[in-house]
Amino acid sequence: MKSATGTLINSGFSSVLSDFKEITKVRLAVSVVFSSIAGYFLGAYELQWSAILLLAFGGYCMVGASNAFNQVIERDLDALMKRTQNRPIPSGRMSVSSAMTTAVILTVLGIVALYILSPKTAMFGAISIFLYTSVYTPLKTKTPLAVFVGAIPGAIPFMLGWVAATDDFGIEPGTLFMIQFFWQFPHFWALGWMLDEDYKKGGFKMLPTGKKDTGTVLQIILYTIWMIVISIMPVFGFTGRLHLSIPAAVIVFVMGVVMLIFAFKLYEKRDNKTARSLMLASVSYITLMQIVYVIDKFI
Repeated sequence: MKSATGTLINSGFSSVLSDFKEITKVRLAVSVVFSSIAGYFLGAYELQWSAILLLAFGGYCMVGASNAFNQVIERDLDALMKRTQNRPIPSGRMSVSSAMTTAVILTVLGIVALYILSPKTAMFGAISIFLYTSVYTPLKTKTPLAVFVGAIPGAIPFMLGWVAATDDFGIEPGTLFMIQFFWQFPHFWALGWMLDEDYKKGGFKMLPTGKKDTGTVLQIILYTIWMIVISIMPVFGFTGRLHLSIPAAVIVFVMGVVMLIFAFKLYEKRDNKTARSLMLASVSYITLMQIVYVIDKFI
């Protein structure tokens, strides 16, 4: 009997944990935390592990809260799409009230953790949640411009780490913001291309022209070029304390060109397989670029 009870408890806990990870989008949240910590390493004069832990915890809470609010708001639309119909709320595994409670608790914990680091850090975190849930989410069914709005909270994490380390906002975190801001367009439009049919079932307008056409791919190429240009700007000495050596800039440039090649391949082939390759290339780019920046600072 005790063994059976223990098994049930473990099974119930595993189910709750799995739903928590899904409603907070754990992989996305971890990638955001990674960006924030990279920004912290770039801005810090001296590494403080207590600050890094607070940033990681607060960052995860803020992203998790945004995703939970988003899934509460879009629960009926999620039920219409194959990729989202098994999420905790539309599948019936989690009630709306439980999801809202989770989102509110994560918001409070996240803001408190980031406020301990600095009021500016908490302010940017709060702005991120507000824009994502109150502006980006409702706009997704109204206009493709939603992606531009969503790119703002999506670009905050990289700069947030710098602000957490310095309690200051200037050209350095502004540059980090712009890198991640322009990166998001080819990334999300490649994703939108792959999932266009499914998104349309939910009424989402994710592609800039509303279609998988030449105009969409040309914008993907244009924003990829801008991303590359801004990513190597620190090598020219225009960005304050944010420096990049010539070898590091060459590496970042080459990685950007690889991503651009995938964008041109999408222009040529116009298929979901190529769009997926571009999306994966964009994920590799943003991660490796941040690693290169951090390594370059410390060597």
